[in-house]
Amino acid sequence: MFTAEERERIRAELLDAAREDERLTGGAITGSAAAGSLDAWSDIDLAFGVREDARISDVMTDWTSRMIERYRSLHHVDVVSGSWIYRVFLLASTLQVDLAFAPAAEFGARAPTFRLVFGRTVELPHAVPPQAESLIGYAWLYGLHARSSLARGRLWQAEHMVSAMRDHVLALACVRHGLPAREGRGIDRLPADVTTPLEDALVRTLERAEIGRALCVTGAALLDETRRIDADLARRLENAIRELSAAPVA
Repeated sequence: MFTAEERERIRAELLDAAREDERLTGGAITGSAAAGSLDAWSDIDLAFGVREDARISDVMTDWTSRMIERYRSLHHVDVVSGSWIYRVFLLASTLQVDLAFAPAAEFGARAPTFRLVFGRTVELPHAVPPQAESLIGYAWLYGLHARSSLARGRLWQAEHMVSAMRDHVLALACVRHGLPAREGRGIDRLPADVTTPLEDALVRTLERAEIGRALCVTGAALLDETRRIDADLARRLENAIRELSAAPVA
């Protein structure tokens, strides 16, 4: 396990190296460090702007070599969002290091959790939260697939679909309460009157009756959240959601 001191040292070293890299037009601290909410489990989140005449792929290759040679990176994965590429490294100490690279013309704050350390930025619109109507749609879609998976005896798939449906209901509640809706980041800040009923939506065993029970609870929660956001839509969907979340007859 990494220590907070190790994490802070590595962050400082990476920022020093970034200042010396002439291909970078700016560097920023993002995530929990920018928000002032670091704890013992926080990772490193940095973002860099790349000059127009430099190839982002070449810059990323060089920085990947640095992470492997100096910081014992074991593996990495890329997450792409528009023109931004987030390369996420796993160090041997289990520290996660996220390095984001963007063209200089598109390097700026995409969220409030962005603190410029050096260089320059451009004004960007902040990322918008998921739309409630889209979350509702994905929730009933997962519900349909949960029902068919259960009817076909595909219990692992059914459990997967019920869990995805529940996660979208929770995301919907996060949107309603003005909390972060992606990756479960706001769920633990939801009020108990939202989360407590959804504890029964957890699938506890891989048995047909249990998965069907959880599906029924999740369907009821979806209807409740939909009513709070769009009563007309809830009325249109009510019969269909009740039908799809009823456990199929064996």
